[in-house]
Amino acid sequence: MQSSSFNLTNSISNLKPRNHRLNHGYLPSLPLKSSSISFQSINGVSARRLPSICCSSSPRKLGDWISTPAPVPESDGFEVKAAESAAGGGDEAAAAAALAKTKLTETIVLGSLFGLWYLFNIYFNIYNKQVLKVFPNPITVTTVQFAVGSVLVFLMWTFNLHKRPKISGAQLLAILPLAMVHTLGNLFTNMSLGKVAVSFTHTIKAMEPFFSVVLSAMFLGEVHATPWVVTSLLPIAGGVALASMTEASFNWAGFWSAMASNLSNQSRNVLSKKFMVKKEESLDNITLFSVITIMSFFLLAPVTFFTEGVRVTPSYLASAGLNVKQVYTRSLLAAICFHAYQQVSYMILQRVSPVTHSVGNCVKRVVVIVTSVLFFRTPVSPINSIGTGVALAGVFLYSQVKRLKPKTA
Repeated sequence: MQSSSFNLTNSISNLKPRNHRLNHGYLPSLPLKSSSISFQSINGVSARRLPSICCSSSPRKLGDWISTPAPVPESDGFEVKAAESAAGGGDEAAAAAALAKTKLTETIVLGSLFGLWYLFNIYFNIYNKQVLKVFPNPITVTTVQFAVGSVLVFLMWTFNLHKRPKISGAQLLAILPLAMVHTLGNLFTNMSLGKVAVSFTHTIKAMEPFFSVVLSAMFLGEVHATPWVVTSLLPIAGGVALASMTEASFNWAGFWSAMASNLSNQSRNVLSKKFMVKKEESLDNITLFSVITIMSFFLLAPVTFFTEGVRVTPSYLASAGLNVKQVYTRSLLAAICFHAYQQVSYMILQRVSPVTHSVGNCVKRVVVIVTSVLFFRTPVSPINSIGTGVALAGVFLYSQVKRLKPKTA
């Protein structure tokens, strides 16, 4: 068996390329020195010495010299510009995605608020009507609702669920008109609910867009009385009139109480919007409603004492033949739902215009009418149903006209 051996006097490099050329365009000029590869044979085979070239720099892989030329380095400027372009495109895409996510979140939040507004209002009307049927004292009931709301506000401040505000005397004077119309609006609503069916009260209150248009023009300078808007208000008024003519529980006290509630509530909404857009005097919506609730209690409590007296004691309720526990429980639940739906109403009002708020309120009224009719099994005649339907259709038409009309500055 033959054996052979070889030794490297220096590192092996740059054997002849396959194309038998050393192109200086591909190979850089490097200092070279000679080396050799020595083959020694056994069994008489002669030895050869071949010239070799090696770099004085660090050795490279064999394939770098045999098959592929050294690449030409790219321009640093091109790489920087490409990186900047890619970074700019990434920032724009991230900003667009963040904006879309923000809009989606705002839509979900607003939709959730409307859903809670409707739900709390449904339960408030049911429990409140049950209390007023057996305890027909609307001023006392309203005062109790403001009292429970005030307790909830103080608990919220005590446990730092919301920061206790620092309110100046000037701010209290600015809020006072809001508290007054807020008190009247809820008092008139309870008076109407105590006199007529829940469905009829809310049918009358479907005229809120009319009051919203008038009051927005008076206080905010928003002129909405275009011919199309006026036309859309006609079926609302006509439907309410038709429903009133055929309402089994109709009486004038309940009718005018509901109309007064429309005027008071829309005055509150418009004045609240005007107050909240004054940056130097503005309070956040939770604080504003909390202060209004407390002020409403102190405004109405003396009136209750001098008109209806103290009629919420267990002895008085028991002497009237009422189930004390049941009246207290339903009154408490009604008061909690009352405070909750009013709070959510203010949160929505801060996000939308008074007219949009009024339209949403009318949609809420549809839900309340249907649920109250089903729950209390209120008798409804065909003409009464038509009148209610026409009024609600007018509200829908009004909302469509408002959407088509561009907003004024």
